[in-house]
Amino acid sequence: MSLIRKIHHVAYRCRDARETVEFYRDVLGMEFTTAFAEDRVPSTQEPDPYMHVFLDAGMGNVLAFFELPTREPMGRDPNTPAWVQHIAFEVDDLDTLEHTRQRLMDRGLDVVGPTDHGLFKSIYFFDPNGHRLELTVNTATPELERRAREVAPAMLDEWSRTKRAPRHAAWLHEQQFATAPSDHLVKGDHS
Repeated sequence: MSLIRKIHHVAYRCRDARETVEFYRDVLGMEFTTAFAEDRVPSTQEPDPYMHVFLDAGMGNVLAFFELPTREPMGRDPNTPAWVQHIAFEVDDLDTLEHTRQRLMDRGLDVVGPTDHGLFKSIYFFDPNGHRLELTVNTATPELERRAREVAPAMLDEWSRTKRAPRHAAWLHEQQFATAPSDHLVKGDHS
C-alpha cells in the first residue's frame, strides 16, 4: 500500500507573481485559487518576504510559485540542459494539442513539436520564468503501455550497468527519429 495519496502541489520560483498568474490563467486556462504572503517563512521562521501563489491545474493538481523579491535573481542549474527539467500537463486530445500549439505560436512563443514519444505526443515551450513546459496527449494503446511497462525493469538494470541507452523500447521513438531533426529541434531542445 502506498503511503502517498497524491501530489498536493508542486512549487517553483517565479520572477513576478502577477505575470506568472496571468500567463497560466490566460494561456493555459488555470484558475488562480490561493495566495499566501508573509515576511517570515512559517516552516523555518527565517525573515524572507515572499508571495506564494497557487493555480488549479485540473483534477486536484495544484501548481504553485514563490516570488522572492529580496533574493538574488533566479537562475537555473548550468550543468543541466534546458530540456531536462520541465512540467508536463496532459490535454484531452490531439486537436486540443494542435489548437494550443497554434495559440502559443500566435502569442509569439517558440514551440517545439509535436514530438511523438510512442505512448504520447507532446509540445514544449517556456513560461515567462524560463520553466520548460510540456503539453501532452496520450496516444498509447493498452498493448503499447503493457510492452513499455514490461521492459522498464530490464532497461533500468542495463542503464545502471552501462550508462548507455538500452534498446528494449527503441520502437517508442522510431517515427520521431525517422523525420528530419531540423523539423523538431529549436535552440538545442532534444526531447
